[in-house]
Amino acid sequence: MHSLTIIDSIKTEYNTLFVKIKGYDSNGDRPFEGEVKFIGGRPYGDLLHHKRSSLSLECREYVIEKLMSKYLREEF
Repeated sequence: MHSLTIIDSIKTEYNTLFVKIKGYDSNGDRPFEGEVKFIGGRPYGDLLHHKRSSLSLECREYVIEKLMSKYLREEF
């Protein structure tokens, strides 16, 4: 089962939100850690990029879904 933990978040004066995360990719059987940024309500970063990410497709989708859910509930 995939997991995701929010370590820290900070919003800049330019309304860019940076979120430090860690978790576990059960398909790759390995932990991960990284940072994503929200610009215009969307998450970006190498961890989520379809060509640069070391995460499995399913884990990437899981992380994006969880981050968006927390973002929309204003938990950051």
